[in-house]
Amino acid sequence: MDLPFDPAIAAHGAFRLAHTRNELSLDGELACELEAIFSASAGEEAAQAYRRLLTLGERHPEAQAFQEFLIYSTWQQAAEEPIAEHFRCGLELCSRFLVRAEAADTARSFVQVRALWGSFRSALGDKEHDEIGEEYDRDAFKGGD
Repeated sequence: MDLPFDPAIAAHGAFRLAHTRNELSLDGELACELEAIFSASAGEEAAQAYRRLLTLGERHPEAQAFQEFLIYSTWQQAAEEPIAEHFRCGLELCSRFLVRAEAADTARSFVQVRALWGSFRSALGDKEHDEIGEEYDRDAFKGGD
């Protein structure tokens, strides 16, 4: 699926926003170290940093920008190593994000995450009905809730 944005650039912006908002509080410094490793390396070193970032995300489910960063990073990881585990993880992260997204703060994010959600589903061969997307389209056309 061709995406209308660059997930690597989106990941950088979401991470910067998470850092600016101090979403991870005391885990912020560790997240910066892990993100630097993930972004600057490849192979097992990057994969380990990615897994540790996911663990931080589990500890901070309310950290919206950081969760968005994890979605984009999962897309990058799936592109590097296209295995079902990464696509399933991305699908789960997207689904949680889309349910929690606050419309006023995340219109662009919602559209981008929804596009990745569709890509993760497609990669897994899932052609299930897109109820979340249809509701968003109806609300967006009407101007919100």
